[in-house]
Amino acid sequence: MADTMQFDLVSPERKLTSVQAREVRIPGAEGDLTAMPGHAPMITTLRPGILTVVSAEGSTEYVVTGGFAEITGDSVSVLAERGLPTTEMTQEVYTSMVVEAKRHHQSAREEAGEEAVEAAAKLLADMMAMGTHIGLDPQQASL
Repeated sequence: MADTMQFDLVSPERKLTSVQAREVRIPGAEGDLTAMPGHAPMITTLRPGILTVVSAEGSTEYVVTGGFAEITGDSVSVLAERGLPTTEMTQEVYTSMVVEAKRHHQSAREEAGEEAVEAAAKLLADMMAMGTHIGLDPQQASL
């Protein structure tokens, strides 16, 4: 078995990375998971969180707000709704993400059923937890 696998992370704006990785820690919607070479094939949705790539150069973290991950055993491809390296995450960018999540939650409360409201509330909670994890203040993101 190989000790690395191909990893690609893209968002609608740009290709964020393409490296040989030893492991990829993914914030899955149904729970966090770590993909390593030889992992069983699967596709999972992402929740807002920190995606970590471990390669020969060390660990690199990326903020993702949703999307999909496809694991084939010898590669992992992630298509993020929105993604950027944590080094590029500022309070201003984070605030805009939280405001957008709050608007989505409010819209769901006004127009959708209970299931959509719960999903929007979870999205907002995940977004706020992600910011706290990387040292940003979710309280500055109030409407």
